Amino acid sequence: MDLQALYRRIEQGENLHTEFKAGPVHADDLAAALVAFANTDGGQLLLGVTNEGQVQGVENPDAVMQRLDQVAYQNCEPPLTIVQESVRTDDGKTIVVVNVPQGDQRPYRTNRGDYFIRTTSGRRRASRQELLRLFQAAASLYYDEMLVPRASLEDVDRYAFEHFLRQAYQRPLEDFQIGYEALLLNLGLALQQAQAIRPTVAGLLFFGRDPQRFLPAAHVVAARISGSDLADPHSDVKHIEGRLPDMLESAARFLYIHLPIAHQIQGFEPEMRPELPQEALREFLVNALAHRDYTIAAPVRVFVFDDRVQVRTPGGLPNTVTFEAIRFGAVHVVRNPTIYTLCSRYGLVTGVGSGVYRAIQQIRAVTGQEPDLLIEGNEFVVSIPRPKKEER
Repeated sequence: MDLQALYRRIEQGENLHTEFKAGPVHADDLAAALVAFANTDGGQLLLGVTNEGQVQGVENPDAVMQRLDQVAYQNCEPPLTIVQESVRTDDGKTIVVVNVPQGDQRPYRTNRGDYFIRTTSGRRRASRQELLRLFQAAASLYYDEMLVPRASLEDVDRYAFEHFLRQAYQRPLEDFQIGYEALLLNLGLALQQAQAIRPTVAGLLFFGRDPQRFLPAAHVVAARISGSDLADPHSDVKHIEGRLPDMLESAARFLYIHLPIAHQIQGFEPEMRPELPQEALREFLVNALAHRDYTIAAPVRVFVFDDRVQVRTPGGLPNTVTFEAIRFGAVHVVRNPTIYTLCSRYGLVTGVGSGVYRAIQQIRAVTGQEPDLLIEGNEFVVSIPRPKKEER
């Protein structure tokens, strides 16, 4: 970093990617700063600058940099790789610039066991939900496989589970010869906790008697909006709860109700022509429920506007996934593997990752346009154009 770039950085003040430190700094404080950058988006720690942006410089820069290397290696878990440089100011003071990349082994913690993240106003300890997302981003934890501490096997509908076995495996429970509880454990639908067996998130979502009692955000809000903006009047709003397959059917039914189905006579038989391909709509709904980030306390939202249909899913794209890869079916990354496996057993997904590509082609064949895929805030949004009124 040259001197002018350093001055510009100091002038901007502390932010998501910049932190100042002046005077002697305890190793725990340094480790917290490094971990926070690595867990978030990377950034730079400037040693020799006060919180107010006054340049004080550091004495013995070589010793300071050596100490930082030791802190990054010994006080951060896993050890961090940092790149340091010293910049000399016009009045002879030296500032040490510590470049911390976004870590590829997130989440990182201090040797005291604390996880930190950066925010626009500084750093703070990661919340439980943020920590879960960090583990998910590193593919070291899948939230759908976590047990739900307050739930018990009494909250699982055994009849629904046995019906699933007959449907998915063409076998009754007795044929598996390992017992009901053992089968739940083997399928990732329950976990052992001390002396108790408790259902996982996936177990409750598919077989819970009342999933939203324990997972209140795991629902769908569907609305028909008379206009093209969320501020326009809502003529019908549904709060859809229940098990995941039931939520899918209810959300799909809501779309079918509010999207006209024309009837054309072919020979002696009427032929139904939905405004938008029902298979494509169903694909986007399945993806929203199967791939959403369940650590985010927000529902899947489905809106029918006059000019488009939107499916809004909590959470961004999983690691390595791009919009281009989604459009062409060139990647198949699963955020919730147990949920996805259950969807596959129910016949809701194909397992080859081509569903969205096929749905996009179907929408284009009907409307002449492709759905828009975008990230808005903390939601992945699929915006499906509706045909013009005269074409419906």
